[in-house]
Amino acid sequence: MGVHQHRQAAPASVGVGILSVSTTRTIDDDESGRWIAKRAKKEGHVVRFHQVVSDDITAIRHAALKAIRDHDLRALLITGGTGITNKDVTIEAIKPLFAKEMVAFGVIFAQLSYEEIDSAAILSRATAGVIGATVVFCIPGSKKACRLACKALIFPELGHVVAHIR
Repeated sequence: MGVHQHRQAAPASVGVGILSVSTTRTIDDDESGRWIAKRAKKEGHVVRFHQVVSDDITAIRHAALKAIRDHDLRALLITGGTGITNKDVTIEAIKPLFAKEMVAFGVIFAQLSYEEIDSAAILSRATAGVIGATVVFCIPGSKKACRLACKALIFPELGHVVAHIR
């Protein structure tokens, strides 16, 4: 079966969760997370979970696994904590949990970012992978980066990715 047939057979709507990593934001001022939720709904998906968690490996890991388990998520979008400062620990928290890593996601995101922000794109460690039956995307916390990742990569392929995991 080719990519076009896979896309046609893919679910149009999936259960999505959003986990924003930040020590300064709250759910009320989480612009990136709210934008992702709004876009997910516009794309026909069901937002089942949205939470802000601090930049702490244990807290991030616990929140992600609990969200996947308790909310029957097919996709979890984690925004923030993907840079290279000492407090950016999202990748360290999540990547060890991947049964499969989608390495092309980070590469393509970096290329698209490069086209927008030039060489500063090398500072991002965006990644994606599979935990259980859930695809997890780790993307930068800026609203601009979230828009780029969601519009160009995540939502156009989400149903297709979920169909492969099932």
